[in-house]
Amino acid sequence: MNTQATSSPQFYLTAPAACPYLPQEMERKVFTHLVGERAPELNDLLTQGGFRRSQNIAYRPACETCRACISVRILVNEFEPRRTMRRVLSANADLVSREYPAEPSSEQYSLFRQYLDARHQKGGMSDMSVLDYAMMVEDTHVHTKIIEYRLREEGSGLKERPQGELMAVALTDRMGDGLSMVYSFYNPGLDHRSLGTFMILDHIRRARALGLPHVYLGYWVKGSRKMDYKTKFLPQEHLMPRGWERYDGETPETQP
Repeated sequence: MNTQATSSPQFYLTAPAACPYLPQEMERKVFTHLVGERAPELNDLLTQGGFRRSQNIAYRPACETCRACISVRILVNEFEPRRTMRRVLSANADLVSREYPAEPSSEQYSLFRQYLDARHQKGGMSDMSVLDYAMMVEDTHVHTKIIEYRLREEGSGLKERPQGELMAVALTDRMGDGLSMVYSFYNPGLDHRSLGTFMILDHIRRARALGLPHVYLGYWVKGSRKMDYKTKFLPQEHLMPRGWERYDGETPETQP
C-alpha cells in the first residue's frame, strides 16, 4: 500500500469486522494517510467532514447497514456548565494541567495501562505495549499535544513541569477551528472526580482561551450507553447528511 504524500489523498476501505459498540452490527471504515506537509490542512478538512485521527491515519465509519455513529462537536462560545459540571470543576480544583509536545513517558504508560485494565479489558487496545503507546502519541504529522493533569503540590504551581501525582492525560490535536480530543485516559479508581468530564470541560476552557469555536469529541454512537456522556455538553452540533446541525438535547437539564 502506498503511504507517500500525493497531490490528492488516496482512500481505502477496510474489510467488515464486528462492531465494538453495537454487538449485532458489523463495521467498515474508509481511511487515508495523514503524511507530508499538507497533513495538518487535510486533518482539518477531514475532521470537519466526520473523520477521526489515529496515529497517521484518518478514518470514518462506512458501515453498510448502520448509521449510528455521529460526529459531535461542542459549540464552545455558547457552552455553560450545568450544576453537575460545576461540581466536577470544584472537585478537581486541586489539579493543575500543563500542555507538552506529543512525547510519551513511562509514567503516562503506567496510567494508560491501569485505565485499560480497569475499563477496556476486552477492547481493541487492551494488549497495547509500551511501544504501541509511544506510537499512538508520537506518530503524528499534525499539530498534536499531550495535556497532563496532576495533583497540585505545595509550592509547585509555578514550576514549568509540576511533579504531583499524574491523574489524567489527553492527546489532543489543535485545528484551525477547534481542539480535537484524540484519546484520553485517567486514574480509574477515582470515579468521584469524574475525570473524563473534567478533561472535556478543560478543553472547552482551552478552546475558548484560544479563540477556537469547537471541541471535537469524536463519535456519539446512538444506542451505546457508554457513549451517552458526549451528548451532555450542550449546545453541540452533529454531522448529519445535510451537514452540521445544532443539537440541544431531547431532555436538557434545567438550569438553576
